[in-house]
Amino acid sequence: MVTRDVKETFSGRVGAAPAPAALAAKVRTLAPSMTRSMQRVAEAVAHDPAGCAALTVTGLAELTGTSEATVVRTARLLGYPGYRDLRLALAGLAAQQQSGRAPAITTDIAVDDPIADVVAKLAYDEQQTLADTAAGLDTAQLGAAVSAAAAARRIDVYGVGASGLVAQDLTQKLLRIGLIAHAHSDPHLAVTNAVQLRAGDVAIAITHSGSTGDVIEPLRVAFEHGATTVAITGRPDGAVTQYADHILTTSTARESELRPAAMSSRTSQLLVVDCLFVGVAQRTYETAAPALSASYEALAHRHRR
Repeated sequence: MVTRDVKETFSGRVGAAPAPAALAAKVRTLAPSMTRSMQRVAEAVAHDPAGCAALTVTGLAELTGTSEATVVRTARLLGYPGYRDLRLALAGLAAQQQSGRAPAITTDIAVDDPIADVVAKLAYDEQQTLADTAAGLDTAQLGAAVSAAAAARRIDVYGVGASGLVAQDLTQKLLRIGLIAHAHSDPHLAVTNAVQLRAGDVAIAITHSGSTGDVIEPLRVAFEHGATTVAITGRPDGAVTQYADHILTTSTARESELRPAAMSSRTSQLLVVDCLFVGVAQRTYETAAPALSASYEALAHRHRR
């Protein structure tokens, strides 16, 4: 049961409509969680932004075999107040693609691809993932998460599998600037630690799918005990967000048979973690800089022995 006022918890999450560059990222991120009819609209605007920008809402509905209401709902899910705003973004995206600043999506990696092609395709996907994440990241939400973490008595980070590795990366960084931080991948330890949190503490859940129960449960406990909660997720509509005060959305390289989402999601998660860490280090610079220097010196001394 969510104990905080719902309006208060979810306030401030809806910002300005995404920029054209962020539109492509939004489509890639949200399409898997859309209804099939909404997916048809999203796929159409992603594959032919110029053509769709020239269509009325009725025209796009006819093209995709859906209804005008579905087109409007899709536009709103992508972050636009209405279809008119989506058309403007599509026109902007089309202009970017024509200028070469928004390249087409690369093809999937095939089993018989030469290793040179594998390197090129992976490098492109990684670059696109980082660009999509940066374009779609809500800096207001990021700033609020940074403020909370910088002032926190204690920071707990939850993640399992590939996301657990990202959780460890974040806590290692925070520890080196003198903050008290713990990474939890064991769901039982995560919940028993979350019970100890209170106002002034921060809990961060990392889950690409937004539906990982072993991550959602400790965040829920932390939320209900008054800690400030943050979700780093590729699904801003996922179950984890109902217990998150702040949502940091990640993008993902295209999933394929040889590269599942759990692997490709790490790139965008690590970017968000780095943004969060650098923001905290900036806010706590007077104590962070000496702590970081001390950790460097301690490691250097160990290596000299």
